[in-house]
Amino acid sequence: MRNPQASTKSEHTSSHKRRVLLFGIDGVRWDIAGEAGVAPHLLRTAEQGQWRSMEMEVPTISAPGWASILTGTTHAEHGFRDNSCVGGRNWQHPDLLAQAFYRDQSTRTFAAAGWPVLVDPAGLGPIIHPRLEQQYAGVHKLVIRNGETYGYQLVDAEVVDFSLAAIREGAFDLGFCYCCDVDDAGHVYGLKGAEYREALGRVDAHLGRVMEAISDRHEHYGEQWLLVCVTDHGHRDEGGHGGASAQERASWITAWAPDGVLPDWPEAIAPHEVAALILDAHFGAA
Repeated sequence: MRNPQASTKSEHTSSHKRRVLLFGIDGVRWDIAGEAGVAPHLLRTAEQGQWRSMEMEVPTISAPGWASILTGTTHAEHGFRDNSCVGGRNWQHPDLLAQAFYRDQSTRTFAAAGWPVLVDPAGLGPIIHPRLEQQYAGVHKLVIRNGETYGYQLVDAEVVDFSLAAIREGAFDLGFCYCCDVDDAGHVYGLKGAEYREALGRVDAHLGRVMEAISDRHEHYGEQWLLVCVTDHGHRDEGGHGGASAQERASWITAWAPDGVLPDWPEAIAPHEVAALILDAHFGAA
């Protein structure tokens, strides 16, 4: 039987660029993630890697927040005000995957998400450009699912399974994987009970599998990898976000690498700076 990993070994070990996966987790309060036993893998990305603080712009709503993180633009520049995406200038502001391809057209990109605003051309966005020509050419892969309809607990697991397959097959140079189970639990149950923490635990288990797959690629093929985890906003204790409170604006970003080689990032990062930092980590700072 043909071994798909064997077919990619020479290609991957010959590249000098660091592979990067951005792992987006919607609506995570770091103080709760840091509670004992809630999210050990996420804490490991901070303890073995680095943790940086980030303050989100108001309104602290997902579409504006992810647009800033993924495109490298401020709310005023990209025009997103809420999740309706009305007024958004997403087609004028390519996402970081598209930016990477335009910089080097040999760059293979991947995105998987269950929130249609991020990836679905038939939805209200998308923030991640479909780039059909690159999909046809096999250098851009999109996994589009709908957690709004089928539930994020189920859909996040499917999204991560596709991401794991892409990692194990060496299928991308720069990728994005998104989970929304935690934010969904915050809206439905608030943050005071067990449900929010259980959702964090589920996504953290997904993250642990991703870290293991990345470590395997590094060990077996000598590939350099960087895993970046980030959230788009916090939550009030009672659940909900969008306002200007410290709980809602508080965000964070972690960077972890299986070889321990980390980028030199500032202690505090603005949301619109994330895309450029990731591109520098992949291509090497100019």
